[in-house]
Amino acid sequence: MITSKVFGKTQRGEEVLAFTLEDGARRATILNFGGIIQSLVVPDRNGTPTDVILGYNDVAGYENNGGYLGALIGRFGNRIGEGKLTIDGVLYQLYCNDRGNHLHGGKEGFNKKIWAHEIDGDALTLSILSPDGEENYPGNLRVRVTYTFRDGELKIAYYAVSDKKTAVNLTNHAYFNLNGEGDGSILDNTLWIDCDEITPTNPTMIPVGGYRAVRGTPFDFNTPKAIGRDIDADDVDLAQGGGYDHCHVLKNRSGEYVRYAVAEGPKTGIRMTCFTDMPAVQFYAGNGLHQQGKMAYYGKRAGFCLETQAIPNNVNVPEYAARGNSVLEAGQVYSFTAAYRFEA
Repeated sequence: MITSKVFGKTQRGEEVLAFTLEDGARRATILNFGGIIQSLVVPDRNGTPTDVILGYNDVAGYENNGGYLGALIGRFGNRIGEGKLTIDGVLYQLYCNDRGNHLHGGKEGFNKKIWAHEIDGDALTLSILSPDGEENYPGNLRVRVTYTFRDGELKIAYYAVSDKKTAVNLTNHAYFNLNGEGDGSILDNTLWIDCDEITPTNPTMIPVGGYRAVRGTPFDFNTPKAIGRDIDADDVDLAQGGGYDHCHVLKNRSGEYVRYAVAEGPKTGIRMTCFTDMPAVQFYAGNGLHQQGKMAYYGKRAGFCLETQAIPNNVNVPEYAARGNSVLEAGQVYSFTAAYRFEA
C-alpha cells in the first residue's frame, strides 16, 4: 500500500510530497524532491521499529545541507575527472564542484529537482526530463525510477533514454546505520562485499586507470568485518579519501544481477542484503558528515553508503568503460536495478 502527504515546500514554493510504501511492519518514505529515501523503518531483533536511513524532518534540511542524504543522483553519479566529457570528438566541459572535478551531476543535480510521480498498485514511479544542455550534458534525457517494497526488500529500478548520444550513471545516495539513524556511528556495523579489486585514485579522488587488489589491504571485506576495524590504517588510498570512499569493482559482469554485499547492525540485529546488476559500488563511510539529522546530530561516520554504479570516470578511462560504459547512444535504453533486503 502507498499513501501520500505533503512534506513541505521548497524555497521556490514548490510542493514536496512524501510517499510511504508499507510492507507489513516495514515502511519506506520517498520524497518527490530528489527522489529521496527519507526514512526506512524495519523491526529489529525484538520487533522494535527502527529507522535505518539518515535524513531530515523537513525540506529545508535537504535544501541547505550537503551530503546528498538519501537522494537520487544524476546525470552522473560520482566523479568525472576535471569535468571533461568527450563524445564523438566534442568536448563538453561540465561544472566542477569537487576539488576541480564534476561530482554527482554538477551545480544542480537530480537531487534538487521535483519529480513527477505515478502510483500503480504498490509501485511508485518518479520521472523527470533533463533538457538538452542542462549542466552542459548533450541530449534530452528522460528518466524513470520505480520503487517497490515487498517481502522486506526495497527495490529501485532505473530507466533512462536520450535523443542524443550522452553519458549517464545514476545511483542512490542513501546513508545507512543499521543500529538506527540516531545511533551516531557505523564503525561497529559489519560489512561483507563480494569484491577483489578497487580503483585507486589520484589525490583529488579520481580513478585514472588500473586496479588494486584488496587482499591483504584495509579494503578487503571478503570476510565480514566491522567497518571501523581498518578504517584508520596507514594506507595511501585511505588517506586520500579520509577513510573509505572508494569504488569496489564487483565480480559480476555488467547486467548480471547478483548479491554483492551484506551489512548488519550488532545492536539491533538488523541485516541488510544488497543486490545489483551494476559492475561496481562506491562504499562511502560518511567521513564528511556534519549536520543535524532527524533524531540526532550526524557527525563523522554516522552513516555509510553503498552506491551501485558504473566505475567513476569511465568516460575517460577505456579499461573502466570495458567493465560498463556510461556513454549512452541516442535511443539506447539505460536500465539497472538495486535492491536492499532487510531481516532481523
